[in-house]
Amino acid sequence: MAFDYATWAQRFPLLAAQVNATQAAAYYAQAMLVLSPRARTAQDMARRAVLLNLLVAHIAQLEVQVAQGNSLVGRVSDATQGSITVRTQMEGQAPSAAWFNQTPYGAQFWAMSRRLRLARYVPGRPQRAAVWP
Repeated sequence: MAFDYATWAQRFPLLAAQVNATQAAAYYAQAMLVLSPRARTAQDMARRAVLLNLLVAHIAQLEVQVAQGNSLVGRVSDATQGSITVRTQMEGQAPSAAWFNQTPYGAQFWAMSRRLRLARYVPGRPQRAAVWP
């Protein structure tokens, strides 16, 4: 499955204004490390494309934030204006979900990919473990 920048840019125009096709293709390569092309649980290609595009948007958003000088990690739990105070936290969620929940795109991916993280047990047959974040 090849990355389609035009489709991605149409779906995420705010990010596409800041991320060119070459950068997005590099983020797609990163996304493929998270959602393996060999994952038997993600056989539906249309659903897989949606999930991969959300992952590309998540990675792009994180990179854009760093480029803009915002290297905060986690969600903002407290903010003050006088003498500027910002607190972030990552507690209260599963460690594997924390990275995804840093952006709206990652949170969408995490919610939409829930079925990929569920195990199905079939008694009486040896099962091969499919490890996924």
